[in-house]
Amino acid sequence: MYEAQTLPQYFSQQVQKYGSNKIALRQKEFGIWREYTWQDSYENVKLFALGLISLGVQRGDKICTIGDNDRQYLWGFLGLLAVGATQVGIYSDAIPDEIAYMAGHSDSTFTLAKDQEQCDKMLEIRDQVPQIKKVIFWDDKGLWNYDDPWLISFTEVQELGRQLDEQEPDRFETEMRLGQGVETAVLCYTSGTTGLPKGAMLSHDNFITSVDLFQQIDERYDTDNHVSLLPMGWIGELALGIAPHVYAGIIMNFPEAPETVRENVREIAPEGILYSFRLWENLVGIIQVRINDSTWLNRKLHDFFLPIGYRMADKRMSSDSAGLFLRFAYWLGDLTVFAPLRNQLGLTNIRTAYTSGSALSPDVMRFFHALGVNLKQVFGSTEVTGGLTLHRDGDIKFASVGKPAPGADVFIAEDGEIRLTGPTLFQGYYKNPEATEEALWESEDGRTWFCTGDAGHIDEDGHLIYLDRVKDMITLANGERFSPQFIQGRLKFSPYIRDVMAAGGPKRDKVVALVVMDYGNVGNWAERRGLGYTTFIDLSQKPEVYELVQSAISQVNESLPPAGRVLRFVLMHKEFDADEAEMTRSRKLRRGVLYEKYGDIIEAMYAGEDHVEVKATVVYQDGTESSVETSIRIASA
Repeated sequence: MYEAQTLPQYFSQQVQKYGSNKIALRQKEFGIWREYTWQDSYENVKLFALGLISLGVQRGDKICTIGDNDRQYLWGFLGLLAVGATQVGIYSDAIPDEIAYMAGHSDSTFTLAKDQEQCDKMLEIRDQVPQIKKVIFWDDKGLWNYDDPWLISFTEVQELGRQLDEQEPDRFETEMRLGQGVETAVLCYTSGTTGLPKGAMLSHDNFITSVDLFQQIDERYDTDNHVSLLPMGWIGELALGIAPHVYAGIIMNFPEAPETVRENVREIAPEGILYSFRLWENLVGIIQVRINDSTWLNRKLHDFFLPIGYRMADKRMSSDSAGLFLRFAYWLGDLTVFAPLRNQLGLTNIRTAYTSGSALSPDVMRFFHALGVNLKQVFGSTEVTGGLTLHRDGDIKFASVGKPAPGADVFIAEDGEIRLTGPTLFQGYYKNPEATEEALWESEDGRTWFCTGDAGHIDEDGHLIYLDRVKDMITLANGERFSPQFIQGRLKFSPYIRDVMAAGGPKRDKVVALVVMDYGNVGNWAERRGLGYTTFIDLSQKPEVYELVQSAISQVNESLPPAGRVLRFVLMHKEFDADEAEMTRSRKLRRGVLYEKYGDIIEAMYAGEDHVEVKATVVYQDGTESSVETSIRIASA
């Protein structure tokens, strides 16, 4: 057996090992989990790869992929890598102009697009991407009447591959074995909070090394289930889903639809899971709302046992032994409260759960550990192939993002910037040497470091403490510095708050906040109390809702130093929207855009005003829209 270097080569080794004797993946369709063996996957990957060759794909070509998580996406991904092409992952909710930029900048020659929605986007930008030779779709619903030779189905490509396989039965293995670990596997476009996205080049070696590092800390087995729910164009799903699938043989499970993810996770009950920080925050809100809506007995049991869960979590994290009474009390709490909650969330079999994308609030971390979920922070970036620091069992600090992975290192620059180095450092930005040079720094010992742009420090135990983006750390007029990210994370622990932007500046002596309520949770809260409303704006400006949010802010303020407390706030008349460039596709706030767009509101808070006039688009229940001018209230916290 040859020594594997690339992701498809590792995949091929798993096929040789398991063949038709073991399940490689499942996908739920029409209410039924369909199973596919490793041999099934191999045949589909092979035929698609050969079909690409028939269409004229050359080694080194770039191929865009856009669509929801599906087995065809996985097969297409491995197939294009097998013939030496590079994947350019694009989020499924990307707008046409974003797709046109990434497809054009990457010099992509083909696009793998799921369905009618994505094909329509491609057809809209067809003149902007003349180098795209074909758009390959795998879900033909709604496309039956399309008669355009630019579009070709996944099965048609596989049929071309079948014909080539009959002519050259060894062609696929020959092409796949030509691959080398140093070749670029993925162009992962970083969303960024300013400027155009940059294409980070990641090699096969980057991914294989990354999964090997994680195996040394949290080993995954070929019996483990992974639910593929994060975007397959994002580094998190690539590094902690697909790479372990081909390297360690974990079983991939694809949900039936984005709307059924939580239900499907519960059905599979995976041993490991990766959620973005946003999903973990949302789960806290869901749990709290469900508890509030449950029976009197369940609420009392929750209120009694949760503090016991917190005490047990604190004992475990500080390596203190729990006394007999605490262990017995926690056992009762687990039996009556925690285990049923884990079951509802699909975390019954969980060994290790990860959070990434942004630092998770210590409150959220502590909450899940109280429930018995072994939740760990992962910190890194696309440029270091995902996570490069993470928690270890028995060494978890709720306020930290862990210690460096084996072979990795962390350095804190004079301005507080976190810099990372290790064997998973990326190859640079595609066609952007200036940005590559700016992102990398060479230390006196000759090591190359990635400059993250994040601020933090290393504590006495070697844990990395993440604070915020360096540029977002704010110094007030009195010289005090505060982290908006920390305040925002603590406030979003409330189930009634969806988004927050804490604001301040060198000419300001206090912190103010733009708060976006969680429309679903606040709406349910209002309906239970008979509080009528018509629109998002109407509900957000109810005095009762202001009191609800004001109470949450007051609780958070008690745990903050005086300089970092929120003194005034508004409830926004709309949600922050990625389509309006107010946040990235991974839901990180674009603070510069928000400061500029809502500057009048921020100025009104500092000026001591009680109200501020805004223009807003109102969406009614029947889907109609209208533009109105309205007044939103400014309140003291």
